[in-house]
Amino acid sequence: MTAVDSPEKILFASTTQAFLHKEASLRRVRELHAAGESFDPQWWRRAAELGWTALLVPEDLGGGSVSVSGVEDLAMVAEQLGKTVAPGPLYPVSVVLAALVDCADPQAHAGTIESLISGETVASWAVAEPGRGWAPLDPSVTATRTETGFRIDGTKDRVEAGAESAVLLVAARCGPHASEIRQFLVPTDAPGVRIEPQQSVDLVKRYARVHFDGVTVEPSAVVGGAAETPALIDRQGQLAQVLQCAEVVGILQTVFDFTAAWALDRHTFGRPLASYQALKHGFADMKLWLEASRATTAAAVADVAARSPAAGLSASIAKSYVGEMAGRMVQACVQMHGGIGVTWEHDLHLYLRRVTLYRSMFGTPEEHNLRVYESEKAGRSAR
Repeated sequence: MTAVDSPEKILFASTTQAFLHKEASLRRVRELHAAGESFDPQWWRRAAELGWTALLVPEDLGGGSVSVSGVEDLAMVAEQLGKTVAPGPLYPVSVVLAALVDCADPQAHAGTIESLISGETVASWAVAEPGRGWAPLDPSVTATRTETGFRIDGTKDRVEAGAESAVLLVAARCGPHASEIRQFLVPTDAPGVRIEPQQSVDLVKRYARVHFDGVTVEPSAVVGGAAETPALIDRQGQLAQVLQCAEVVGILQTVFDFTAAWALDRHTFGRPLASYQALKHGFADMKLWLEASRATTAAAVADVAARSPAAGLSASIAKSYVGEMAGRMVQACVQMHGGIGVTWEHDLHLYLRRVTLYRSMFGTPEEHNLRVYESEKAGRSAR
């Protein structure tokens, strides 16, 4: 999602691509699934050494981006991840780091930031809740003040890499009459934390339902003040949404390319399949969907990177369009492949699984459609 227009960007992009093709190929994804694993911790540390985890962190805290925009650099990595539906906790770690470095006192969490940048520690954002849609600013998990800190009670689910994480960033309701929204760093080995694995349609993406039963944390576990937390959570959601859209763009480009190549190589009645008018029209439609997905995602990445007032709307537009069209496009590619497209041996289902999973994460297209509608309605009222 970022232009590769400098020697530094070219080197970073080529190094990322080479690393993924060597260390996170489709064959490796299948091997991890067969072994019942999500990702190799040593592999993740090597990915961190490439700079993936440092892109959103300022230099004075040990980070640094390749260009002036860490968000755009991270989106480029996400797009490369999509080409091999690679494993790894890039998004949860990035979202947690974004909260830690954007809060009013990032130095208070310098140790956690350093550990996440190095890849020694994995963290995840515990924001979704059972039976509820995308409502990050309306948690039911509570944080009650005690003499020594806070007591956290409730349940989060769809926590990516929850079982693999050493710490969770938990959104909870607290304060007088539960009127405040705050976030807390909670160690997963703290007494009262129970992690329950959840089934995922993806081969290697693992999620968990996390129960908090009287979990006590110190005041130092709080991330951000009460006034700044809603804005922090809003930006975290935008980052998660645009990074997932960027990965899906990488998926769509890859699936489109090998489907087009297959249709050109496959002959029937002495002609390549791609020469038939019905398939030509199908490829034209898919190319339109692909480029529209790329454009809406690029616009959202740019707005989020610039912290534009329109960033939330742009992220919702991208999530709505990409989430809706990605599944349709990959399904169309499955149909074009015929019977082989629905077999376990063919790679298509690996991509279909990932886009199906992402359709429902951090808000469904329907939920984001409503956000876009409400924003447009508010704009008309203001005029």
